Amino acid sequence: MTKEGPVLVTGASGFIALHIIKLLQREGYQVRGTVRSLKNEAKIKPLMSLCPDAKFPLELVEADLTKDDGWEEAAKGCRYCIHVASPFPNAPPKREEDLMVPAVEGTKRILKACASAGTVKRVVLTSSISAVHGEVTNEEGRVYVEEDWSDVKSPAMDAYAKSKTLAEKAAWDFIQALPSDKKMELATVNPSLVMGPSISGVVCTSLELIKRLMDGSMPLIPRMYIALCDVRDVAKAHLQAMVVPEAANQRHLINSAHLWLQDIAHILRNEFHTQGYLIPTWPAPYFALWLYSCVDSSTRLILKRLDQTYTFSNRRMKEVLKVEPRRADQTLIDTVHGMIKCGVISKTKKYTPPKCEDE
Repeated sequence: MTKEGPVLVTGASGFIALHIIKLLQREGYQVRGTVRSLKNEAKIKPLMSLCPDAKFPLELVEADLTKDDGWEEAAKGCRYCIHVASPFPNAPPKREEDLMVPAVEGTKRILKACASAGTVKRVVLTSSISAVHGEVTNEEGRVYVEEDWSDVKSPAMDAYAKSKTLAEKAAWDFIQALPSDKKMELATVNPSLVMGPSISGVVCTSLELIKRLMDGSMPLIPRMYIALCDVRDVAKAHLQAMVVPEAANQRHLINSAHLWLQDIAHILRNEFHTQGYLIPTWPAPYFALWLYSCVDSSTRLILKRLDQTYTFSNRRMKEVLKVEPRRADQTLIDTVHGMIKCGVISKTKKYTPPKCEDE
């Protein structure tokens, strides 16, 4: 395994990307990250303090998914590219194109820059389980695997799932169409709902759910079934997908567990109730959720998923990438501790921080 040449990580200030960069730096890689603006101090500061003892200082360049400027320079001389940047809505977009265009065209823009560089051996694309099965309906008893693809023509697909599916398909089509002298390898990482400790303090959509449970803004629990994984496992999966020979030109589902949201609430209640947090566990009637969706558009994302169960394989995660999933309860507990540490969730007088942090 060679570490020659920098690793390009797009969307460097994002929740997942921060963990990937931190891991790469700890492993001795030279990392070049892209951000939309080098003037955004709130996003730049956490990046520059990720790994103080890194062999190579983090290099940041400015590049935007919606523009051509900056990408060829960003990819220049890189051996690998980990493309993480992607729009993730916390409410249904007014137009599907608002998600489709940045996701699909942005992905092709980055792949084009990598191919032009002539030095990129492999691109690792952060996709999603939504590209494997993103429909709100499911087949009872079926286990979804990497060979499965979401049907973007299905009326049961939301805009986010469509954007992830189309972006990944565009990536595979781009790689396949490359001339022989420009050939690169592609590997995708398809995580379920990503949770775990936040480095930057920014609450992404997946962590907003936990925040609402902890701060009382979700008084009743929707009957939702959730496939989840740990951001630290996702980061390791990206590193492995980058260097493991068997990962080339393959997809990799990343998933730790399947839990009802009410089970998640009970896990958090058992851990944090004695520390002054009142976590609700009562189920929410459908009518109450429908009514609430009229004033909170984010609730509309979950209405069609109520009472639906899904099962995703993690065989390749364990057997090919050699990533053993963390226990879901520990992931959830670490998620809350991280959000309290960052000030996203208020600290109570009874709060007890963990004795040590699991990296």
